[in-house]
This record gives sequence, structure tokens and C-alpha cells, in this order.
Amino acid sequence: MAINHETWAFIFGLLGNVISFMVFLASLPTLYQIYKKKSTDGFQSLPYIVALFSSMLWIYYALVKKDASLLLITINSFGCVIETIYLAIFLIYAPSKTRLWTIKLLLMLNVFGFGAMLLSTLYLTTGSKRLSVIGWICLVLNISVFAAPLCIMKRVIKTKSVEFMPFSLSFFLTINAVMWFFYGLLLKDYYIALPNTLGFLFGIIQMVLYLIYRNAKPQGLEEPTKVQELNGHIIDVVKPNHVTKNGPVPVIETASNV
Repeated sequence: MAINHETWAFIFGLLGNVISFMVFLASLPTLYQIYKKKSTDGFQSLPYIVALFSSMLWIYYALVKKDASLLLITINSFGCVIETIYLAIFLIYAPSKTRLWTIKLLLMLNVFGFGAMLLSTLYLTTGSKRLSVIGWICLVLNISVFAAPLCIMKRVIKTKSVEFMPFSLSFFLTINAVMWFFYGLLLKDYYIALPNTLGFLFGIIQMVLYLIYRNAKPQGLEEPTKVQELNGHIIDVVKPNHVTKNGPVPVIETASNV
């Protein structure tokens, strides 16, 4: 008996949920480190905020879409909960200046930004047009997140060091992109499928770069000081060659989970 495309979509979406669930939990060691040290020194709140915003957007998209959207709601509901917990812990141990900046960014993006988008789509659009507008917003956000590793890949080529681009991480994020790509493709939901094509492409490039430079002698790179991973949003804080008057400039890599 042949399996129809809805069943295949459910299978890929379920696998995407499992992998995304593990990616969401990837920050637990980082949060434990913050709790143990009672300090957020070297870490940033931006990826947590973006991850929360992304989950909120996809839940809204799924609720408007209604059809075959359960798997989007489940994983992104978990994402909202876990990212909120991460942010709460971050705010508890962050210095006052960082805490204030985080609260301002949360209000601007996750409260007023999301609220403005919600109200404008509810009152200025209807039916399929509303879904299309929300879908494009989600698509653009995902593409921008997937494009972020370009700076990491450039640094790998320049320094010939892959110490801040672990193969296992690139591999699982690539598999995650594949799962959600086929989920979107089988449901003919190109707002999900298209950005994950980019995620798959960048993931393959990262793995190829790793294989090329894994045994190469690093050039002009010091050891990484911290690695922060969350919801497919990965931050590698490295001691770079360039130092400003405010200290080292961190290198940031992010990747989406849906």
C-alpha cells in the first residue's frame, strides 16, 4: 500500500520536531555555565530573542494556516517556553547594562514588533492574503538567519581553522533543514521549503569546508573562549585578532530550526 504525501509530510515533520527539540536543548550546558558562574560574561541575549520571535511567528502562521499545522505548533510552542526560560535565566545573571539592553530589545521586537505585525495582518488583510503576508515575513526571517553563517565560513577560509565550526553541529542542522524542506515541499508550503533549501546548501558548504581545513594549520587564530548554542542559533565567541577599545569582537553564527 502506497503512502500518500500527507503521511510522508507528517513523518518528515515529526523527524523535524525531534531534531529541532534537541537543537533547542543544546543551550542547556551554556545556561548551566551561566548559573554556575552567576555571570553572563561573554554571552549575548540576541539569539535567544530572535529564536523566541521566530517561534512566535511560526505559531501565528500555523494558527492562521490551520491545515496540517500541528507539527509547527508543537515544536514552536516548546521553543517559546524554552527560550523564555533561557531569557529569564540570562536576565537574572546579566549585569544591569546588559539586562536593560535585553529588556529594551525584547520590548521592541517581541512585544511591539510582533504586536504591530499581528494587528496589521488581522485588520489590514484577510484570508489567503493574510497567510501570504505572514508567510513572507517568516520566510525572510529564516533566510536572514540561514545567511548568518557566511561570516563564519569566511573566517574558516581565512584562518584555515574549523575549531569554532564543529562538524557534528553543521551535520545536524543540515539534516534539520532537509526534514523541514521535505515537510514544506510535500505540503506545497514554500514559505517553509524555500528557506530550508538555503539552510541545506550552507550546511553542505560548512561540512565541505570542515573536511578541507580539519587538518590544516590555523593561521592567526587564538583558541575559542566560549561556545553558545541554542534553538539552532549558535554563537561562537572567539578571541579574534581584531580588538576594539571595548574588547574582542565576537563572531556570531546562527541557523534556523524550521
